[in-house]
Order: sequence, then C-alpha cells, then structure tokens
Amino acid sequence: MANKGKKYQEAAKLVDRSVQYDATQAIELVKNAAPASFDETVEVAVRLGVDPKKADQQVRGAVVLPNGTGKTQRVLVFAKGEKAKEAEAAGADFVGDSDYINKINQGWFDFDVIVATPDMMGEVGKLGRVLGPKGLMPNPKTGTVTFEVEKAVQEIKAGKVEYRVDKQSNVHCPIGKVSFDQEKLVENLTTIIDTLIKVKPAAAKGTYIKNIAIASTMGPGIKVTPNSFNVK
Repeated sequence: MANKGKKYQEAAKLVDRSVQYDATQAIELVKNAAPASFDETVEVAVRLGVDPKKADQQVRGAVVLPNGTGKTQRVLVFAKGEKAKEAEAAGADFVGDSDYINKINQGWFDFDVIVATPDMMGEVGKLGRVLGPKGLMPNPKTGTVTFEVEKAVQEIKAGKVEYRVDKQSNVHCPIGKVSFDQEKLVENLTTIIDTLIKVKPAAAKGTYIKNIAIASTMGPGIKVTPNSFNVK
C-alpha cells in the first residue's frame, strides 16, 4: 500500500481485514476510519451469487433510502404540456424536450438523473450513445421512464438510488455521508441489502449474498457479515 497516503495507512490500522464485522460495528469503523477533511460518501459493495451474462439473473432497480444520500440530485425531466408543468411543480431542476436534447448533444451534462415520459423516449433514445456509457439513460426498471413524473422527481430528491449488477456480479450503492448518525447509515445499509434480497432472481442458485463491504470515499474497505441482515 505504498501508494496510499499516511492518513489512509493510519485509518487502515483500525480495520482487521480478516474479520467480517456486524453492520453496527462496520458503520462505526467506517466513520472513525474516514481520513479525508471533507464529508466523504459511504458506499456499499455487494457481491451477488448471480451470472450477470444471463438475462434471467439480472439485478436492477431503484430504492428510496429512508435517510437520503446526503447529496441533492439534479433532475432533468423530458416531458411536454401538463407533465412538464407537473415536473416543475415537483422540484425538477430542468424540464424540457428538444432544447435539452440539443444541449446534451453539444456536451451539456449538468444533471445527475434523467426522468422521461414514455412518449418522449423516441427522441431521448437517440441520445443512447452518449447517455448509455454514463449510466444516465432513463429506464422503466428504475422508475425513470414514467408518466408519474411528480412521484419520480420527489423520490429522487428524497434519496432514491439506483442499483445494477455489473459484469463482476457486484452491486455498488451510496448509503450516505460520514457525517450521518450511525443509526441512519445502518438503516440505509439495511434497506439496500433487504431490497437486493427481495429482488433475488429465481434462477440464482447457491449463496446469493456472497460478500458485503463498505468504505468511505478515501477510507479502507470494511467487510460486513451477511448475518447482520435477514439473508435467506
């Protein structure tokens, strides 16, 4: 770990890498071991017993964290008419149609999440080559392609996070900030794990929740025992 800074090395001494901590201990450690001077984001990484190459073992969706993420998401809504007005009233940061499609094509990305009404997806779909690689493409599975724009915007602003299994069978999600109370981080973490358990694909065999680890932006990884949760 020679390339890691002195603060990181000091923080890493607090963590026994051979131990799987229970959720409360792990959160306490992640708060104590966060070495940066800024309010670091806490993330969870979950290794799932699925084969992401198989269509019937995909794990993807979204969940509203009970205590939010500590970050205010900037929401862009593609909608027209009444639905555009509904989006504005719900607190969307940007609302429009072809004007914003043109802006994105010119390299504008000052937003975090896109919501689109289904009738706009014909146009929004043309942005796939630029939005897809950034993970910004709206998707019905995550509730971002919907006519219920008010609900979608409010949930995102309240702390809705998307999850998606990657090619290595891992799911990464933010669960809050280091400054959050310990109980709030534990509650957010539990919400993520419970959600992943609920959406377990029927085709997944063997151990489903294989490994859980949490870390702050600049801090060391901390293993969490799956026994902390209602893992079936």
